[in-house]
Amino acid sequence: MMFIRPIRTADLPAILHLAQNAGVGVTSLQPDEALLAERIRRSEATMAGSAPLAEQGYLFVLEDSQKRQVVGLCGLEVAVGLQSPWYNYRVGVVSHMSSEFDVNRHIPTLFLSNDHTGHSELCTLFLDKDWRHSKNGQLLSKSRLLFLRAFKERFSKKVVAEMRGVSDEQGKSPFWESLGRHFFQIDFAHADYLTGVGKKSFIAELMPKLPIYTSLLTEQAQAVIGKVHAQTEPARAMLEAEGLHYQGYIDIFDGGATLEAYVDDLRMVRQGHTLPVSLKANVAETGAYYLVSNRQDQGFRVIMVQAENAEAAACLTAAQLDLLMLNPGDEADIASLTP
Repeated sequence: MMFIRPIRTADLPAILHLAQNAGVGVTSLQPDEALLAERIRRSEATMAGSAPLAEQGYLFVLEDSQKRQVVGLCGLEVAVGLQSPWYNYRVGVVSHMSSEFDVNRHIPTLFLSNDHTGHSELCTLFLDKDWRHSKNGQLLSKSRLLFLRAFKERFSKKVVAEMRGVSDEQGKSPFWESLGRHFFQIDFAHADYLTGVGKKSFIAELMPKLPIYTSLLTEQAQAVIGKVHAQTEPARAMLEAEGLHYQGYIDIFDGGATLEAYVDDLRMVRQGHTLPVSLKANVAETGAYYLVSNRQDQGFRVIMVQAENAEAAACLTAAQLDLLMLNPGDEADIASLTP
């Protein structure tokens, strides 16, 4: 059975393996053992309540309970940009008009922004390619929304998700080649790595502060503004179905879309149920899919079940109750997997 739980120190080798296979563009999952160990330590400190606000962030893993194998990772940052600047581009418009020359132009423009400072972030989503089936990706990604639902008071009122932008198989980004390279003179993969390991000061030092007219970029670069990598399209569709939307903010390196929403507007937060669980004999094999989580923080668990409705999803087998660390009568958060 697949289940979600908080990360722990012993997961480091498995997480390093995932990072080594993530590829260019997954900025917050770099194959750096020391960095990953620090992220795990920070998550454990956050769970324990000992991390200051600027450092608070949660990591969760997807594990196969039978094989005892960690196959996926996802994260939640509590408040971005408090310790180091959080940059993106806001896509706006500048109008140029002249009645004398009969000119009326409205030109899309990129404005360097820190508008999302202090918001919470859905981040670090990666699933081993051999496990991208049986709705494992949805379980991994959406489990965080149930954590948000259970512990809303710990997070900002607004949550964002930076999506991986367009790049080719060699990690070459048309947006970076047309814009970033002129100011940084390094490869996109190197810039992505430096950002991922926390060395962000070079952005403020080298990035142009004045607005950038997108018409000056190549057609290839203009075409990928606000788009996402082919492998990220399912994740984008999934989050949009849950209530996050593109509001004109993009990544400064690859032009990928940033999605955002108020936490209270997320479908799982609005439509989820908190119900007492009960014991049943057999696993249901028909019906819709539901996510079921306990309401514990350090012992947070999420599984996926099939049931006819939310009330039926609260009827769990002994094995499912054991995995969730619940007893009959305890409360669980329950939400349908899809709208």
